[in-house]
Amino acid sequence: MHGTWPPASGETAADRHLAVDYSSDAEWADHLVAFVRAGLDGGEHVQYFADATDPALVTRTLTNRGVDAAAALRRGQLLVTTADETYLAGARFDPDAMVGLWRKAVDDVAARGFRGLRAIGEMSWGARDIAGAERLLEYELRIHHEVFERLPLRAWCFYDRRLLSRRDLRMLSGAHLTRTGAGAAPAAGRRELSAAPLAGPPGFRLAGSAGYESRRVVASTAAALAASPAERVTLDLSVLDHLDVAALADLAAAARRRPSGIPVRLLGAPPALQRMLALFPELRDGLEVAGR
Repeated sequence: MHGTWPPASGETAADRHLAVDYSSDAEWADHLVAFVRAGLDGGEHVQYFADATDPALVTRTLTNRGVDAAAALRRGQLLVTTADETYLAGARFDPDAMVGLWRKAVDDVAARGFRGLRAIGEMSWGARDIAGAERLLEYELRIHHEVFERLPLRAWCFYDRRLLSRRDLRMLSGAHLTRTGAGAAPAAGRRELSAAPLAGPPGFRLAGSAGYESRRVVASTAAALAASPAERVTLDLSVLDHLDVAALADLAAAARRRPSGIPVRLLGAPPALQRMLALFPELRDGLEVAGR
């Protein structure tokens, strides 16, 4: 159903999957209106998944800014729903279920004659005590290759700086190759561990320093490695400052779980990591050290 993808325009997955952070209602409204208006004008189906925002406020804001939301709702081109009905529809948040949901949604709108699907998802639920919320970073890492490189979909992940800690905002927005807002800027003088998908071959990049405080980033990257459907996966460590042996063991275990059985390619592994692999040869199983 998806046809030839990506489009001949040269638009990339990174152009279509953005982290958008804001700290005021006015900023939120500016992003909302620009995104929805472009989709409606372009013949796309537009969806909004609200969390902290009342769905009625979404349609009211569009109307007040000159977008005929009522008409778009009537003709089925606009859908305003909630995170509880999408991301959190199951007993717990499940990245695999969400990947399947995106595929079904794209097929559904194509069958209805729309030119594509665009969506906004409020991600503030990731900061709450919700079953499976700890897998949100894994999900953000995976969907670049599993969804946006394969489907005619454009989505903006909305991160409200008033509802997220600075650390969570940096961690989650950093999993997107394209970001806008103050949260896109790195923290001055800090090298917290961050993970992002690679823009080219299937894989991920770790940057910064991995220690005890970075366990969530390491666990999410390991889960994304293990789940990737790609036959060959690269883990780029060329800008990594430090990786402790516990983190390395987690990544090695994930590499061994991959269904293809092909080792994960470690690109630019720093000398200290290569020394750890020499000291603990059992960790090399599932990993292949490449050059920089």
